[in-house]
Amino acid sequence: MPVTDAIEALTRRDRLLVVAGLAAITGLAWLYLLNLAPGMQGTAMPALKPWSTVDFALMFVMWAVMMIAMMTPSAAPMILLHAAIIRKRPEADRPAAATAAFTAGYLAVWTGFSVLATLLQWGLEQATLLSPMMVATSPYLGGALLIAAGAYQVTPLKQACLQHCRSPVQFLTSHWRPGTGGAVRIGLEHGLYCLGCCWVLMALLFVGGVMNLLWIAAIAIFVLTEKILPHGSLLDRSTGALLVLSGLWLIVQG
Repeated sequence: MPVTDAIEALTRRDRLLVVAGLAAITGLAWLYLLNLAPGMQGTAMPALKPWSTVDFALMFVMWAVMMIAMMTPSAAPMILLHAAIIRKRPEADRPAAATAAFTAGYLAVWTGFSVLATLLQWGLEQATLLSPMMVATSPYLGGALLIAAGAYQVTPLKQACLQHCRSPVQFLTSHWRPGTGGAVRIGLEHGLYCLGCCWVLMALLFVGGVMNLLWIAAIAIFVLTEKILPHGSLLDRSTGALLVLSGLWLIVQG
């Protein structure tokens, strides 16, 4: 078999393995959420008692798994391209390790975000601004979050971060670093750009319900959609306007 054919065969095999791995990670995360959601009604916020260390840890795990379920699919195109490139480079003796390192770096960013999200949830709970299903009880808070998310959709920072996510080839070309350690760093950088795109959208979980699985899925699908569209300026502007109007409506109704 010619060398080029052998490399192509290995690349196809790697692609299947990566897809299977990402599907398994995402599927397990969603299974965890599906199993957790029915019991959250009575256990999420027991009588607004002060959180113990165990309470905080359990909420952090919930957020971390939720971020894996929501964000892994949107990172799949970048991860697959990284795996294809690493296989064809001279350091391709451990492509699986490099791809795993890239994915770990990316998810580490969202794990860090989960700490902040847990702290925010704790603060809102102590201020009695969340219902037992972790939905904002104040229309002013919910409206403000919607308006903030809508306004952020068209900011230069959002657009700059989104451009990196929409251009996997350009991102990997300009940020490439060899080796497993380099893969972790690239994954971290991609995760930070992704966080820059989506952090305000994640706050909308407090509007529709942190454990509202349909709401979680809707946000995840939107994140994936705006990343894979090559020219999504119309989507960004229209979504931003819709979110702002929804926030204003919620405040007026309140």
